[in-house]
Amino acid sequence: MTALISLGFLTSKGQTNNYFAVQTKTENGIIEGLYDTQNGLQLYLGIAFAKPPVGDLRWKAPQTPEKWTGVKETKKFGPRAVQAIVFGDMKARSNGISEDCLYLNVWTPAKRNTTGLPVLVYFYGGGNVAGDGSEPRYDGASMAKKGIVVVTVNYRLNIFGFYAHPELSAEVPYKSSGNYGLLDQYAALKWVNKNIASFGGDPRKVTIAGESAGSIDVCSHMASPLSKGLIAGAIGESGAAINPTMAPVTLAEAEKQGLEFATNAGNLSLKQLRSMSTREIYEIYAESKRFGFPAVIDGYFMTKSVIEVFNAKEQAQVPLLLGWNSAEIPGGAFMYGMSYTEENYLTRVKATYPEDYEEVLKLYPHGSEKEIELSATALASDTFISYSTWKWFDLHRKNSSQPVYRYLYSKLRPPLVDQDVSSGLAGGTVKKDENAVKAPEAVGAPHACEIEYCMGNLSLVKDYAWTKDDYKVSETMLNYFANFIISGNPNGSGLPEWNAASAKDSTPPVMIIDVESKMVKAQNDARYLFLDKAYKNNLN
Repeated sequence: MTALISLGFLTSKGQTNNYFAVQTKTENGIIEGLYDTQNGLQLYLGIAFAKPPVGDLRWKAPQTPEKWTGVKETKKFGPRAVQAIVFGDMKARSNGISEDCLYLNVWTPAKRNTTGLPVLVYFYGGGNVAGDGSEPRYDGASMAKKGIVVVTVNYRLNIFGFYAHPELSAEVPYKSSGNYGLLDQYAALKWVNKNIASFGGDPRKVTIAGESAGSIDVCSHMASPLSKGLIAGAIGESGAAINPTMAPVTLAEAEKQGLEFATNAGNLSLKQLRSMSTREIYEIYAESKRFGFPAVIDGYFMTKSVIEVFNAKEQAQVPLLLGWNSAEIPGGAFMYGMSYTEENYLTRVKATYPEDYEEVLKLYPHGSEKEIELSATALASDTFISYSTWKWFDLHRKNSSQPVYRYLYSKLRPPLVDQDVSSGLAGGTVKKDENAVKAPEAVGAPHACEIEYCMGNLSLVKDYAWTKDDYKVSETMLNYFANFIISGNPNGSGLPEWNAASAKDSTPPVMIIDVESKMVKAQNDARYLFLDKAYKNNLN
């Protein structure tokens, strides 16, 4: 009964009397979840897909969990990975924080004889330093109602998930370290491959998706020799593992950073670090002021850079749907807070691109204060995350015969319900700073705001005063994503036609997702071609 009561938060009305217990058999033993008679879905929450990565398993690749006898309850979300409140707008429904965090959640529409359903495996965002598969915006119910088995996955973060060290590298046959969070995701994909049929899913029809760091990780899985055979499609929302956006570093660089961290913490050995409590590691990491550790070209999960893998046509040859938002980050991030004057804009452009500033000014024009604001927003967004996502798009369409679909999410947010809070970078809200300068009105859709739309979860996110237009956009985006997961093609009845991009098209089609969604020809790709040269990513 306690488990049933704890599930009250899973329904929009808070009802607790719509469930009865339901069981299924996995490779490791029988689990018991909940059948929701209100929406016809089965929910299995907090399924362990690996042994707890604690004690001697801290900073080791995930291990297959032990088999059990009897029935294991999976009726509530497992703990989320150890993390600070980096993004105050994240709202988890999980049961606390722990290094013992390797759990996944399944929503399935399967009936007693259902087989062959397509599968979505979703990786949350948060810079690989924060996030949780229980967040309401990632809830799988709306997508599951489209006939899809939905899986959200927890994985290790920050120092617990991406720490490299020479002693760690020496421990394992492949002689490298780091990437534990990515290896957790890979372990979850292996679990799905072996077990998803028990939930009505088809292991040959698995689409992986993610936003921000989750999207960057999806890109990495497409490039990984380990993961690429386990996926049939990929969706990326704002982000790719390509310079300047969280590109993996060499093993030598990762080990150097790991050694510097240990030295600065008091010349700690690996044995000392591994013997410390979660609290001690957490506090040492917090005191370091680091924003996580980078992913690594480790010769195991990642054998080359993403660009090298795709140019060699060695990536997962699967359909890809990806895009970014129209104003990922405010123009102030480029202007360093300076006002949008001609003089200030020219100063910033010349300082950033001293040899190419004239070309930049043509690509990002400055005829008025409003135009400067739009150009500064575009520059900030492109260099933050839009360009890297474009590069992923460009690499796959030119090095694969599989269809590639590109979107630009453009719906402006509605007003906040509570005017004492403000929108946060990761998608929700944070307490408003009374002393902060009033933020300018949004000129487009900011980073992470599309998640609750594409997953059909506006009703679970209470921060915004959603309108009829918002629900219309959500239905459009949810259907595009669902169709793609089902068939590898987002098109379907009642939706504007969305063409795939060909390899040679200089103005490839882009689906503008808004109140009136429409397909247009790409208008700003010259910006990305310039940045391709600036970052020297066109030389690989």
